[in-house]
Amino acid sequence: MKVAAVTGANSGMGKSVALVLANSGMHVVMLCRNEKRGKEALSYIEQHKKNGSVELQLCDLGSLSSVKQAAEALKQKHSTIDVLINNAGVVCPKRQETEDGFEMQMGVNHLGHFLLTNLLLDHIKQSKDGRIIVVSSGAHEWAHFYEKDPHLHEGYNVAKGYGQSKLCNLLFVNELKERVAGTNVSVFAMHPGAVSTNLGVDRGSGFGKAIHTLLRPFFLTPREGADTMIYLALSDRVKKDAGNYFIKRKVSKPARTALSREVTLKCWSWSEKQTGLHQL
Repeated sequence: MKVAAVTGANSGMGKSVALVLANSGMHVVMLCRNEKRGKEALSYIEQHKKNGSVELQLCDLGSLSSVKQAAEALKQKHSTIDVLINNAGVVCPKRQETEDGFEMQMGVNHLGHFLLTNLLLDHIKQSKDGRIIVVSSGAHEWAHFYEKDPHLHEGYNVAKGYGQSKLCNLLFVNELKERVAGTNVSVFAMHPGAVSTNLGVDRGSGFGKAIHTLLRPFFLTPREGADTMIYLALSDRVKKDAGNYFIKRKVSKPARTALSREVTLKCWSWSEKQTGLHQL
């Protein structure tokens, strides 16, 4: 049975993906930060799936120690990981920091996934058809990598921080695809569209409530937003297009900055140092 690991699997797109992958016959590891919500999602999928199996693994992408513990647990339980979907994400109207002192969106959306992926990479390489799917966003199109202040201690705003984190997702894929060239691993980036999911935003008041009310008629359902993710995880037709950025199941061209070799290498080197990967 193939093994898939999905971050942010307790709600929204991640939960939808986990159910579909289980129904395809996979064993799905649901990587979730919140134990209560994770158990509720696990129970839901166990009740609704017609195939496959699921397990819950706690993983807080805003904590490097939690990411390391989760990666080690996965490697102890599973000799091979066939699919890794880096789906979890947050949006922070006000600047917040992770326990490691990272700007929250950068820490969760990029650095946590950067470390998790690299720690699991050898196990993914053991698969005959390993796949890594990184959920980015069209928000990268207006973004920059602020190499002098990536954690945005000065001049923070939500669009600036979120866009930068989503740009880093694409820069990560750019370099990762080079590093797995010649192996059985395929790497993809994708934009899900405007999905009705909370992304860590409080819908009950303020910014979260206002933006959700305003955009509700235009939102995709989580299942619709997850469609390209599922396609990249399961289709035999996508391997020839590995390394690309997908929107609505089709290869799309990202913004010029996302294709810059210079910015890609700067982001990778910085990410290694921030996560301590260069010392592992």
